[in-house]
Amino acid sequence: MPTIRMKDNTQIYYKDWGSGQPVVFSHGWPLSSDAWEDQMFFLAEHGYRCIAHDRRGHGRSDQPWNGNDMDTYADDLATLVEALDLGDAIHVGHSTGGGEVARYIGRHGTDRVAKVVLIDAVPPFLLKTAANPGGIPRETFDEIRAAVLADRSQFFKDFSSPFYGANRPGSRVSQGLRDTFWLQSMMAGHNAVYECIKAFSETDFTEDLKKFDVPTLIIHGEDDQIVPIGVSAMLSSKIIRGAILKVYPGAPHGICSTHKDQINADLLAFIKGEAVPDTSMESGMKPAAGAR
Repeated sequence: MPTIRMKDNTQIYYKDWGSGQPVVFSHGWPLSSDAWEDQMFFLAEHGYRCIAHDRRGHGRSDQPWNGNDMDTYADDLATLVEALDLGDAIHVGHSTGGGEVARYIGRHGTDRVAKVVLIDAVPPFLLKTAANPGGIPRETFDEIRAAVLADRSQFFKDFSSPFYGANRPGSRVSQGLRDTFWLQSMMAGHNAVYECIKAFSETDFTEDLKKFDVPTLIIHGEDDQIVPIGVSAMLSSKIIRGAILKVYPGAPHGICSTHKDQINADLLAFIKGEAVPDTSMESGMKPAAGAR
């Protein structure tokens, strides 16, 4: 398997499909690079080099005890980019992966970055605090931690329902998709899964977002039950200069699978510098409120 060794000797697995301008994908918790295969296959067929890695502790990468934090995730991404000598890259992050991309830019800048896409991403800051009263209460994340410790296999089976919106009336989410979520989740190391909850919920990415100086597209499902749009995309789109926000009405958190055709079309259009198509949804691309 193709791997790259990090500074602490952790080996990170990655897949590298196609050729052309690189598109680098960062996956959500507790999945792996396999979550991006619909987008990678599509963009590779359209002349792009698609690279996706399994975050440390996840998928086929090593499972070290330490380093399950956003700074290390970002540094691992930087090591991957440098080892593969990726320049003029489009970085795409979903959920926790969006936080990874934000911290990567915050720590390593945009010299190698052409554009950014954040999809149902966790920035700017999920946790409810005195300074962030609209955030998610700590008790919610404590419940997730407790469920992971009690029976993570069953938790992942249950969690796949709100993740993809299978608990909504009229949902057509297949059992196969939910089984794939469970399979990817169970490949992650127990400690990595547990500690990543703190990483994605308690990391404040506000200062990272202020360092974005490349074209940025933010896509978010209006009915995201995992990372609510009001505490995430709506705020990030006001912080990132010139950000463009596209909301998918009624769409869930696992939008890259449930709405893969539209995600693929929007990614391709944005990468090519074209207007993002409205396709079957009601809302089109619009400048974020307060963006410059």
